[in-house]
Formats: sequence, structure tokens, C-alpha cells
Amino acid sequence: MEVKDSNGNVLSDGDSVHVTRDLKVKGMSTTLKRGNVIKNIRLTGSEEEVECRVGKSQVVLKTMYLKKA
Repeated sequence: MEVKDSNGNVLSDGDSVHVTRDLKVKGMSTTLKRGNVIKNIRLTGSEEEVECRVGKSQVVLKTMYLKKA
């Protein structure tokens, strides 16, 4: 299974990614702003989702809104 970002680059465990647009996250009072760098992502069972840590919470993000750093 190959997990790809919005530009078609292959993602792997431990990569860093940029957020390509502002995202409202359910359960959080703040939004993820465009250009934020998220480090140390983890792949899930789905090709369209990755798991990452934002602040103190675990979040699952869609790869269509991420770009490899």
C-alpha cells in the first residue's frame, strides 16, 4: 500500500508534512493553519489517512490536505 500526499509524493512513517489549507478539527478549539509543519506522522490502514500528534492530542488527517516537507 502506497500512501501519497496531495502532490503524489510517497509518504512513510516518521515523515514531516505541511498543511495545505486551514483545517477545523473536531474536538479542538483551534484550527490547523495553512503552512503548519506536522512532524513524525504514522500511517494507518487507509491510503487516504495519516495519524499525527497536534499539541497533546492524536489527530487523523486526510492526505489530500497534506504536502511532504
